[in-house]
Amino acid sequence: MMLRSALLLLLSGLSASAFASSFAGTSAGASSGGTSASSGSTSGDDKVVLQAREDAAGFVASDGRIRGARLEAALRHLRETQSATRDASDLALAQAILAR
Repeated sequence: MMLRSALLLLLSGLSASAFASSFAGTSAGASSGGTSASSGSTSGDDKVVLQAREDAAGFVASDGRIRGARLEAALRHLRETQSATRDASDLALAQAILAR
């Protein structure tokens, strides 16, 4: 239960930082070439996870028997970039993706 709470906090923090970076990149205007490039990578990272929601739903509903390519990419991305997710089960991460 503690791991799930930590994952939810981590994933909600990811989306908040992506929103803040995206807002900074779009509101600063044309002089922010570096800012929008960096916000694009943050937004792209968040997109990987958001685009996996449908696959995550199938995975959870099938009790792990259906594994989509987008879910696999999101799981790999989360484990590579977020230390709190490295020991989490695929099911726990899929449920956290759905909770976003």
